[in-house]
Amino acid sequence: MHLGDWLGRRAALTPDKVALLDNGAGGRPLTYRAWDHTANRTAHFLRERLGVRRGDRVAALAMNDVVMLDLWFACGKLGAIFTPLNYRLTPGELGQYLAATTPEVLVYGPAFAATIEALRREASFVPRVFVATHGASRARGDDVDLGERDAATDRPPPALHIGWDEPWVLCGTGGTTGTPKAAMLTYRSITANAVNTISSWGLSSSDVALLNAPLFHTGGLNVFTAPLVLAGGTSVVCRAFDPDEVYTGVRDQGVTVFFGVPTMFLALSQHRRFAEGELGSLRICISGGAPCPEPLFHTYWERGIDLKTGYGLTEAGPNNFWLPPADVRRKVGSVGAPLFFVEARVVDAAREPVRPGEVGELEVRGPHVFGGYWGRPEETAKVVVDGWLRTGDLARCDDEGHFYIAGRSKDLLISGGENVYPAEVEAVLAGHPSVAEAALLGVPHEKWGQVGRAIVVLAPGAPPDAESILAHCRARLAKYKVPQSVVFVDALPRTGAGKIDKKALEKQHG
Repeated sequence: MHLGDWLGRRAALTPDKVALLDNGAGGRPLTYRAWDHTANRTAHFLRERLGVRRGDRVAALAMNDVVMLDLWFACGKLGAIFTPLNYRLTPGELGQYLAATTPEVLVYGPAFAATIEALRREASFVPRVFVATHGASRARGDDVDLGERDAATDRPPPALHIGWDEPWVLCGTGGTTGTPKAAMLTYRSITANAVNTISSWGLSSSDVALLNAPLFHTGGLNVFTAPLVLAGGTSVVCRAFDPDEVYTGVRDQGVTVFFGVPTMFLALSQHRRFAEGELGSLRICISGGAPCPEPLFHTYWERGIDLKTGYGLTEAGPNNFWLPPADVRRKVGSVGAPLFFVEARVVDAAREPVRPGEVGELEVRGPHVFGGYWGRPEETAKVVVDGWLRTGDLARCDDEGHFYIAGRSKDLLISGGENVYPAEVEAVLAGHPSVAEAALLGVPHEKWGQVGRAIVVLAPGAPPDAESILAHCRARLAKYKVPQSVVFVDALPRTGAGKIDKKALEKQHG
C-alpha cells in the first residue's frame, strides 16, 4: 500500500465496516474490503487492458454511481489522475475541456452514448479509448466494456512512491471568461481537507452521509466523501438529488450529515414530508455553493434543524470554516471560524489586512489549497500569491474571528449552485444573427437563487424574437447557463472607458 491507496489502507483497518450503500442497487451495502477489491480489479483493468500509466488522465462522464467512486480510488492506486466531466455541459463545452486535459481514457455511463458520438464528430481532441459502464449502450462496437474488469485479480496493483503534491483529481472550474480550467486536487490538498473536516466538524466512523451532489464537483468528492473514507464512515450513493430519497435516507439509512445547495434545501422545505420532522435527526446540515436566503434558515430553525451555511471553492477544500451549533442562530449568515489547518484573512486592494467588520477580499492559506490549474501556470500565479489563495470573494470578519461572505468580486452569477460566467454567455448571444450587442445580468430567482437575464441590442431590421435567441443559447450552452429572460434595449450604457456599465444595467433591468 502507498500514499494513493486510500481504500487499501482503510480496508486493512476496518475491513467489515460498511463503506457504501448503493441506492442504484436498492441500497446494497458494500464493505471497505469489498470496495477495495473492486477498486483493485478496476486498477488492473485500467493498467493492463487499457494501458493507463502514472500521470495519465482517466475521464468519466456519468451520473453519480459507485463506478465513479471505483474509478477515483483506482486512479489513486495507479498514480493516474481522475478527471470527472460535467454531464450538464454541451458536447461543444465538453470538447473544450477534453482539449485542455487530454485524457487517455473516457468512461461513460448510460444515457451518454449520443454525447460520446457528438464528441467524436466535433471535438478537436478525443481520448484514445472509450469505455462503456455496466448498463450503458456502447456508442460504437469497438468501445471497451467496463465489465471486463470483473475478470481481473482483486489483489493490489504494484505499489508506487507517490508524492504529496502529485495531482489525484482534475476538477473542472471556470474563469471570468468561462474558458474551462482544470484545478489540480493533489494528494496533499484532498488529505488536508479530509483531516480538517474530521478534526473541526467532528466526523467519525459512525457518520453516514448522503452523496447526491454531483461527483464532477468538489462538493460531491470532498465535502463528506473523502473525509468519511479517512474516518471509516459510510456514504449513501444516489444518482442525483431527489427529495424523497433524502427523507428516506435520514429515516431508514441512518444518514447523520447532509450537504446541499440552497435550491435543494428549498425543495426539501416545500416537500410534504418536511412537516414530519424527519430531518431533525441530522447532526450536520450545511448549505453551500451559493448564498442561502436568510428566510430559508429560519424555516429550518423553526423545525429544530440547525441549518447553517458553509464556504468553499474548488481551489481550496472545499471545507474552510465551521460554525459551532451554539452560534448558528446567534450569528446568522456566518460561515464561522477557519478549520484546524486553514488560515484566512480579509485584505484591501493593497492586500493589507483590514480591521474587524470591514469588507475586503477573502484570502486563504493551508495544505488544503489546490496544486494549481492544469497546464496554466500564468493563471495559477494570478490566484496564488505569496502562498495565499486569492478567492476573488468579498468577506468580513467580526471581532470574535468569525467570517461572513459579503458577495463575489468575480464577474459571475450562481444559479442552483452552478457558476455562470457572463462573458461566455454573452459570446454565444452575440453569435445570433439578430443580436448586435448583449450583456448578461444575474437576477434573483426563488428556486435557483439567481438566473440569467439577457439584455440585447438588436441588429438593424431584426425582429425582437426572444424565443429564437433562447433556442440559439440552448443549442450551445448547458441548461443552467441559458438566460431565463430577454430584454430588448436600444443601446447598452457605457462607462467613461467605453465598457458596458453593468451597474447601470442592474439598476434599470436587474
